[in-house]
Amino acid sequence: MKTKELLELSLSALNGVKGKDISCLEVSELTDFTDIMLIVTGNTIRQVRALADSLVVSAKKNDVEILGVEGYSEGDWTLVDLGDLVVHIMLPETREFYDLEKLWAADLRADTEQDG
Repeated sequence: MKTKELLELSLSALNGVKGKDISCLEVSELTDFTDIMLIVTGNTIRQVRALADSLVVSAKKNDVEILGVEGYSEGDWTLVDLGDLVVHIMLPETREFYDLEKLWAADLRADTEQDG
């Protein structure tokens, strides 16, 4: 499955369970392990798990290989690795604490400054 199709499939699965504040980060220039990161908020541990479940079921139905699921039992931050796309599903306070958007944006700025 192409990365764009994988992104659309993932967004559909996450929106279907009412994921909030979905961010899409293009990180292919920064890392070799993935091209896109999605970051989404679930309001409760139950919703974080439901978002992960929805994504995994949708991926399996579409014959997408799931490379890993981490943090599901804890529930405050679950990572679903779909290869070219990695999804971080977090509680609001966890997302705020780790602030992955700011972290990766700083890497993007540093990479651009080195190129310029």
